[in-house]
Amino acid sequence: MDATLRRILIVDDSEVIRNRLHDLVCDLRRGVEVTMARDVQQALRMLQSEQPDIVTLDLRMPDGSGLDVLREIKSRYPGTLVAIVTNYPLDAYRARCAELGADYFFDKATEFENLRSALQLRLDP
Repeated sequence: MDATLRRILIVDDSEVIRNRLHDLVCDLRRGVEVTMARDVQQALRMLQSEQPDIVTLDLRMPDGSGLDVLREIKSRYPGTLVAIVTNYPLDAYRARCAELGADYFFDKATEFENLRSALQLRLDP
């Protein structure tokens, strides 16, 4: 995998989850640049300023939907890898995220280790 994949944006309204994801990616690889957003508007601003290689994205946030962020990412930055990380692993959400171009879809409660494995594959040089 391309060793230049170093910019990661974590988007989640939960500070606990943001910190857990931060620790996860920093444990996987040294030298990653991690930024975090707590809502849709902050995420959209950071997408433009940071232009991350990888985004972990929650679906439900106080000011809108992660689906809007996913749509924007894949429209403006189609090469950005997006991993949906949600407490709402409904089949309808999985299908809609796949339609919009999400690369991965994980249930926060049961698939955190799968997220670790997926990111490890992407971050390995």
